[in-house]
Amino acid sequence: MATLYFLCGKMAAGKTTHAKALAAQTGALLFVQDALLETLYPGEILTLKDFERCAGRLQAALAPQIKALLRRGLDVVLDFPANTLKQRAWFRELFEAAGAAHELHWIDTPDALCKQQLRQRSAHLPPGTPWTSEAEFDAVTAWFQAPDAAEGFRVVRCPRA
Repeated sequence: MATLYFLCGKMAAGKTTHAKALAAQTGALLFVQDALLETLYPGEILTLKDFERCAGRLQAALAPQIKALLRRGLDVVLDFPANTLKQRAWFRELFEAAGAAHELHWIDTPDALCKQQLRQRSAHLPPGTPWTSEAEFDAVTAWFQAPDAAEGFRVVRCPRA
């Protein structure tokens, strides 16, 4: 049975790094939302509303293909945010429709470390670039909902200090 691996964690928590390592470790196919969005919508995602619109289109386009891959027995890692109940519902629909197993990897990183990593990864970008400041971190993190046992996911907690 195939497995859908997906991740939650705050901005700059290390989700993409973890997703790449997980895909290498399991031999799974890896889809990275940020890279796909940048390729499909270069320079168009300037606000949270832009992100939601473009990410929604991407999810709608990929969902049938992801389900097909899982049905064929191929493991998939989705480096897409599973940071809210609503976002996690999309992942549930994918693995349940495909009859696949799943793992939700929670990259549990303290805010201070996330902010430090955000500064490091944004250092080469021009000031004011979206998604690079502590203000953007705080705005996005306000929406984060840690996974709860009542949701019924198989959670793999990956604490970072």
